Amino acid sequence: MGALWLVGCSAPNDDARQVWPEPSPAVWEITAPEGQKGWLFGTIHALPDEVEWRTPLIDHTLTQSGVLVVEVADLGDPTGPDLFNQLAHAPGQPPLTQRVAPVHRPALRALLNEAERQDEDFPDTESWAAALSLAAAVREGDPRNGVDRVLLSQTQDVVALESYDGQLAMFDMLSAEAQSALLAGVAEERKRNAGGVAVDAWLTGNDQWMVGQLNGPLLAHPELKAVLLTRRNAAWAQRIAALIREGRAPFVAVGASHVVGVEGLADLLSKRGYDVQRLPDIE
Repeated sequence: MGALWLVGCSAPNDDARQVWPEPSPAVWEITAPEGQKGWLFGTIHALPDEVEWRTPLIDHTLTQSGVLVVEVADLGDPTGPDLFNQLAHAPGQPPLTQRVAPVHRPALRALLNEAERQDEDFPDTESWAAALSLAAAVREGDPRNGVDRVLLSQTQDVVALESYDGQLAMFDMLSAEAQSALLAGVAEERKRNAGGVAVDAWLTGNDQWMVGQLNGPLLAHPELKAVLLTRRNAAWAQRIAALIREGRAPFVAVGASHVVGVEGLADLLSKRGYDVQRLPDIE
């Protein structure tokens, strides 16, 4: 589940958009003080069918690695939808637009309209679940094309940093205020990033654009940023550092928003004394 790339991975829904940039997504090499290595690759969780993202650099680092590290390995768990519905169920909810501040209601109405849903369609759904459902409804990229799914399908030795049910519980435990902020943030992000902007930025390795997303509306609420980003990054950095020290040569493929910026994985590993270098493309 792309906790931070909920709406950013959308692409235009018309036949005119068939050409994407030459792929050069960012890959970082992490070297421990003792010389053991690992790699960081910020992924995107849903892509249009026609997007090509594999590069010689990605393939080369994968062949050097010993284990694939992902956010969640059980993406195809058939119990997932039932668990989602169980956690999302909360009778007696007000109309959706009444759950966000007035300033965010136009963006939320636009999102509802694009998703072909009504303000009253979520009477038994908590706000976090409504936010994820709406984001999924307007996402033109297909999760089956998500980078993590492709890598998982081609790899046997896998370490998962979290579980699917653990991620759902993370959302379900958000305060009502934070859930409202998530709903508003999803609507505002959709307005900012429709048209394949995020896919372009990711394909071209535009770190600065991705860092800018961390300061956008989706993570403006302190609780959301702590729960969805900074606490998880801190826990993941500890696990990744241990795998590198053990000589496991991990290829870490997690959502790109977790890799860049202050308190991103590259920054946290650097602060732990690891040498972190973005690798140049290879032919």
